[in-house]
Amino acid sequence: MVEFPLDPPLSKMVIVSCDMGCSEEILTIVSMLSVPSIFYRPKGREEDSDAAREKFQVPESDHLTFLNVFLQWKINHYSSSWCNEHFIHVKSMRKVREVRQQLKDIMGQQKMKLISCGTDWDVVRKCICSAFFLQAARLKGIGEYINCRTGMPCHLHPTSALFGMGYTPDYVVYHELIMTTKEYMQCVTAVDGHWLAELGPMFYSVRESGRSRHRMQRDHQSQMEQEMALAEQQLRRRKDEHEEKQAAASMRAARIATPGYQPEGAPATPRRTPARFGL
Repeated sequence: MVEFPLDPPLSKMVIVSCDMGCSEEILTIVSMLSVPSIFYRPKGREEDSDAAREKFQVPESDHLTFLNVFLQWKINHYSSSWCNEHFIHVKSMRKVREVRQQLKDIMGQQKMKLISCGTDWDVVRKCICSAFFLQAARLKGIGEYINCRTGMPCHLHPTSALFGMGYTPDYVVYHELIMTTKEYMQCVTAVDGHWLAELGPMFYSVRESGRSRHRMQRDHQSQMEQEMALAEQQLRRRKDEHEEKQAAASMRAARIATPGYQPEGAPATPRRTPARFGL
């Protein structure tokens, strides 16, 4: 980690990305985070700037939004006019490109492989979670979050891609907090709660919502009782079927004709006298 001129979380994110197979994308995201801002809002054209910014937004992540901006700039051959059309600082993007090349050289010296995950951006989000799980927040109300460890309230910034996505994720991680009238989270990514428990087990654990240990024990006992009752019903049904089969077998045995045998209570056969013929 000391080889990279980055903050510890960003250095960790670069290292973990090699194991998760998304180092190409993480390298770009880290480089984008090294500059203060890439978007600008000129006076009198705020709506045009916001509309241009929305074209790049990825609803699940501000980090992925930055990645999308760089990829689109690369597709357009690193054009300066393209940046001006989309209200993006040209100098900032050039700085990002320089930083990315420097980090790429360091990775080459450390024999770290550059691997792309393609369009599987869930891997990128999980890698981001591995670096910023200490800065995780869970949903408390409409647009309001609280830090999972400290309980401090924090909010989505209006410029965040998650702010107008239509739904608010249950868990997010953020790059840093901005203290203004409220505590706003800057550069936010939606994550899965199970990722937090997997990557930071010393801080987080997964528990099913609304189910305590006693309730789980009661549910387990109730399930066992239902299974036992079902087993008793099946045993009783098998016993009844066996008794019915035995009764049917005995009835068939009684109906078999036996010469000279008369069951008890049966009327005696009348004795017949042979007919006599006169001479």
